[in-house]
Amino acid sequence: MPRILVVDDEVNVRKLYTQELEDEGHDVVTASTGTEALQHIEAAAADLVILDIKLELENGLDVLRRMKEVQPDLAVILNSGYSTYRDDFSSWLADAYLVKSSDTSELLATVRDVLETRTVG
Repeated sequence: MPRILVVDDEVNVRKLYTQELEDEGHDVVTASTGTEALQHIEAAAADLVILDIKLELENGLDVLRRMKEVQPDLAVILNSGYSTYRDDFSSWLADAYLVKSSDTSELLATVRDVLETRTVG
């Protein structure tokens, strides 16, 4: 069962994603800050991270860079309410970039694609 770490400062987003991902058969852990997310990454391997770019106190792109220093092969989907971050070179460290939506179908499809690519590749 793939373990997915959802990093978002919005509690309702964490709850929605957790429910949807668990319904798909994933083991989900959550973090509300980049620091908490890094502690999860250092303590236990995750198969995939869904990372919000605009965290309350941190820049998600900085968190992404630090995650990749700890676990270079970590699969990451950047998740943001803004499409403008897609052009930032740091976002290219991620496997995918999604604009947040209450419709989770694109997120779930991207999770499947990234995990499948990682398993096959």
